[in-house]
Amino acid sequence: MVRQRRPGTPPPGVQVADEVCRIFYDMKVRKCSTPEEIKKRKKAVIFCLSADKKCIIVEEGKEILVGDVGVTITDPFKHFVGMLPEKDCRYALYDASFETKESRKEELMFFLWAPELAPLKSKMIYASSKDAIKKKFQGIKHECQANGPEDLNRACIAEKLGGSLIVAFEGCPV
Repeated sequence: MVRQRRPGTPPPGVQVADEVCRIFYDMKVRKCSTPEEIKKRKKAVIFCLSADKKCIIVEEGKEILVGDVGVTITDPFKHFVGMLPEKDCRYALYDASFETKESRKEELMFFLWAPELAPLKSKMIYASSKDAIKKKFQGIKHECQANGPEDLNRACIAEKLGGSLIVAFEGCPV
C-alpha cells in the first residue's frame, strides 16, 4: 500500500535557505570594488542541515573572509579543512585561488563532506539532498565529494581544478 500525503503538507525534500542562495550569489559575482568590501567577501562558507533536517542553512561561525587571509589565517585551505566536523556531513563553498602556467584564477568549488565517521543516516540525508543545493548553485565548475582529510590535500584539489595544468593552489606549489 502506498501512503499518500495529506492535503496541505509540503512535498518531500529539503529546502535551501534564502541566505545560502544570497551567499552563493555574492561569492560568484564578486562585485566588490572598495578594499573594505573585498575584505568582507567570503573565501569559504560551510552549510549544514537545520535541526529538523528540512532546510539547508549557513552553519553559524563557519566562514572565512577574504580580509582574514594573511591577517588571522595564514593558510585558508588548511583552515577550511579544519572547520569541517570529524563525525558529520556538510556542504561547503570555497573560492579557490590557483595558478596555471599561463594565468592566475579564482573559481568556486562545491564540496560535499561525508567523512567515514559520520552516521549512515547523516550520509544518506546529505547525499540525497545534494541536488537541492546544487540546483541553487548554477555555474559551479568544480565539485568535490570528500570522505576524509586525505581527499582534501592540495594535490587532490589541484586534480579537480585542472590536473597537470595547475602549478600552484592558494599560493603553494602543487
